[in-house]
Amino acid sequence: MRVLGNSLCDTKLYADALSVYEAEFSTLRRVGGSEEAMLGVQGNLATLYHMLGDHVRALQLDRDAYFGYVKIHGEEEKDSLVAAFNYTVALHNLKQFEEAKLLLRKTMPVARRALGNSNEITFAMKKIYAEALYNDPAATLDDIREAVTMLEDMERIARRVFGVAHPTAAGIGITLREARAALRAREAPPSSSGGA
Repeated sequence: MRVLGNSLCDTKLYADALSVYEAEFSTLRRVGGSEEAMLGVQGNLATLYHMLGDHVRALQLDRDAYFGYVKIHGEEEKDSLVAAFNYTVALHNLKQFEEAKLLLRKTMPVARRALGNSNEITFAMKKIYAEALYNDPAATLDDIREAVTMLEDMERIARRVFGVAHPTAAGIGITLREARAALRAREAPPSSSGGA
């Protein structure tokens, strides 16, 4: 079933893939599939719900997958860290910035320790953290400056580690431009309405 679901995803037939993954999940529950297998399907379902715009359902699945992987493997295992990242993306998509930042403050040090500072998952976590900082309507000027500084450092390291054309480095560059634009907009003095 998973091969069929993956093939449908590859051809962008997301609604069809969703039906296949839901059937696989139902089958695993019915026959007592391993928790690990069920978590894998939950992750696939969450991704499809994101693709189809149902971010609330995706958030529920991402949250369950994260806590499930932590329960099975602990928080330092790669699958747990990927699930943590997916969970924070879901929170960010729903503009739950404080909760996303809270989770990332907990999991970023774990990712650095377990995977290294130059790992793509570590970079992805730091990038979504910076996005949560500057996208939050309650962000202070210091929050936005922190995001810009973090992204500048990340871009420099990503270019050195992965190369300029690598998707990780390119994505950080795009996010850095967005953060700098948010900083310029916040630092710009309010325009005075000229009245005589």
